[in-house]
Amino acid sequence: MKGQALAIALIIASGVATFIMSVSTMQSLKLTQETFYEDYRFADVFASLKRAPESLQTRIREIPGVDRVETRVSAAVNIDIPDFPDPVTGNIISIPDIGESLLNKLFLREGRLTEAFRDDEVVIGEAFAGAHGFKPGDKLGVIINGRRRDLTIVGIALSPEHIYQMPPGAFFPDFERYGVMWMGRTALATAYDMKGAFNDVTLTFSSNADVNDVIERLDELLKPYGGLGAYSRKDQLSHRYLSEEFKQLEQMAAMFPVIFLGVAVFLLNVVISRVIHMQREEIAVLKAFGYSNFDIGMHFVKLVLMIVSTGVIAGITGGGRLGEWMSNIYMEFYRFPFLKYELQPEIIIIAALVSAAAAILGTLHSLRKAALLPPAQAMRPEPPATYRETLPEQLGLKRLLSQPTRMIIRHIGRRPVKSLLSVTGIAFACAIMMVGSFQGDALDFMVYVQFGLSQREDIAVTFVEPTSGRALYELQSLEGVEYGEVFRTVPARLRFRHRSYRTAIQGLKSGGDLQRLLDADLKPIDLPRSGIVLTDHLGEMLGVREGDRLTVEVLEGRRPVLTVPVAGLVSQYLGVSAYMNLSALNRLMHEGNAVSGVYLATDSRYLPGIFKKLKEMPRVAGTGIREKAIAKFYETMGETILIFTLINTLLAGIIAFGVVYNSARIALSERSRELASLRVLGFTRGEISYILLGELSIFTLAAVPLGFLIGRGMCAYIAANLKTDLYRVPLILEADTYAFAAAVVLVCACISGLIVRRKLDHLDLIAVLKAKE
Repeated sequence: MKGQALAIALIIASGVATFIMSVSTMQSLKLTQETFYEDYRFADVFASLKRAPESLQTRIREIPGVDRVETRVSAAVNIDIPDFPDPVTGNIISIPDIGESLLNKLFLREGRLTEAFRDDEVVIGEAFAGAHGFKPGDKLGVIINGRRRDLTIVGIALSPEHIYQMPPGAFFPDFERYGVMWMGRTALATAYDMKGAFNDVTLTFSSNADVNDVIERLDELLKPYGGLGAYSRKDQLSHRYLSEEFKQLEQMAAMFPVIFLGVAVFLLNVVISRVIHMQREEIAVLKAFGYSNFDIGMHFVKLVLMIVSTGVIAGITGGGRLGEWMSNIYMEFYRFPFLKYELQPEIIIIAALVSAAAAILGTLHSLRKAALLPPAQAMRPEPPATYRETLPEQLGLKRLLSQPTRMIIRHIGRRPVKSLLSVTGIAFACAIMMVGSFQGDALDFMVYVQFGLSQREDIAVTFVEPTSGRALYELQSLEGVEYGEVFRTVPARLRFRHRSYRTAIQGLKSGGDLQRLLDADLKPIDLPRSGIVLTDHLGEMLGVREGDRLTVEVLEGRRPVLTVPVAGLVSQYLGVSAYMNLSALNRLMHEGNAVSGVYLATDSRYLPGIFKKLKEMPRVAGTGIREKAIAKFYETMGETILIFTLINTLLAGIIAFGVVYNSARIALSERSRELASLRVLGFTRGEISYILLGELSIFTLAAVPLGFLIGRGMCAYIAANLKTDLYRVPLILEADTYAFAAAVVLVCACISGLIVRRKLDHLDLIAVLKAKE
């Protein structure tokens, strides 16, 4: 049974490799993150405001629980890159004129920090530099406070604050169109008339700090100075998105190995059960010679552990290599300065113990059956099976069926349980192939819903600060702009009972065509005149239903606290948001006709000219391009998920072959004596091959539709658990996925059939026909 044992070992290896890969990747990224945070002093609390005197820093430091405080100047800027046609925006942050930052220190990859009191030097982020090929010494045109400045790049750096770099309002990083940079404090403060003042502050906690109390006190201090709401590290954009990605990795690490190992245990149980059945005479002889039930049971336990050990060793080796490879892929998206990949011993121990325990528990019934087999009963030859007319014969189809075909049908009919187990095993192979590849369908559907049905604008223009709705007419007057819709974005903290969530409320025009809300059936719905509409995932997190009253703490302007009814829930697969009618939102804010930006529908022929005009507008803070957003979706989230899916698909293919091949080899082992007898009686090699492989063909064809059902259930389980603030994976299974799964199983069946046919051609008739009793 070398072939069968090897096939099962491969299945176990696939499960272990998936577990090792997922967990080691997750733990290594977390270790890298924690090391970077600690070594470069990532802040615990962040707050932005309009303007406050530097003397306020002393009062902030006196808040109980505060350890270190650092004030900064931070601003949104436009960046002019002559050879790049699209608008580019960025965030420029001050660093001390002398020495390093107290918090959120920079890791210099190349060059140096800015020199004291120089107003023409800048350090830029590594991701932005890599996207455009910038090096220290290059010039960069930046629009600072409405004036163009030609700055010299003196360094390329990374920051723990900007591991995951995203433009405002975007779902994914865009290193070409958004950059983070750092400038000397005096130079930047002078440019924004912030000498002796700041508009951004970060701090760390002391060991005995009350987190909520510190944030509340800081909020109160900053409120008179236009504070936008302090928030802890868990709500910091980069950290929050990293946490969601790690959560997804944890979910995958929990789900895929369980499925793979479950199939391996099922197959191992079938194999051990049939091995025990085939060796019943040998077991009886051993018992007659004095071997105890425990000795017999331990013999088969050792067999199981030997197969499992082979799979575990292969899985650990392969999983470790895959984990390191996956970690390096994630490093392309998460800007860590280094990777601390470690395959920790406890992961290996857990993988080995879980695999061994699952295998032994899964085969416990068969092992018990072997141990308790009475010697006298087992020594007797097994009584011949009872044959009766099969259903086709009862229907009068006997003459239409050849003798070998009737033998196939009779054999299946007299062993329905074994036949069902064979079909189920192959069905699991089909199901696992579906699990490995369904996420590709889901990603395409998410793009279709988000960027085809919901976000239909070509360009989303965001302003530096809320402005009059008349800005719409200025943008609509640009050549190539066909239509525009204004929107308002207000940062807010939503509270319901003991739960809260920090997000942005989007104010939209009712009946808009460029930004549409969708119901559960993906049909557009109109925003109600009053009340707030939440995405279904946000509603689930807050525990609210339609009709509940939600407390809204606005985090800008006068910072009103409002109680608003939940008017409905909408479907959205990317991000979490809240929506209100634009007029109703502005009434609550007491702001009149204020807007934060404009959605534009454009003629693609005029895009270069539109982009050129947008670059020249100092109040434009950011420009989102739908076509580029789709590309970035596939480059970031899509690529990481699809790579993970590709690996799982390859491992699922190994499992599929192992299952089908095992079924064929088990059938050959069980029936070699019968088939040899038929050869002696005059049956040709082709006829006995037809009998065995015909049975395998029936099992395979019957297993495919059952596999579709099992696979859909597994995919539904995965989709239900793959929910993060970043995205929710819908259950979408296209015809291609079903066809691919079926094709893989059928190809595996054909290859297994060829291997078995070769074994049949070399069947040793004399050895097989020797009487064992």
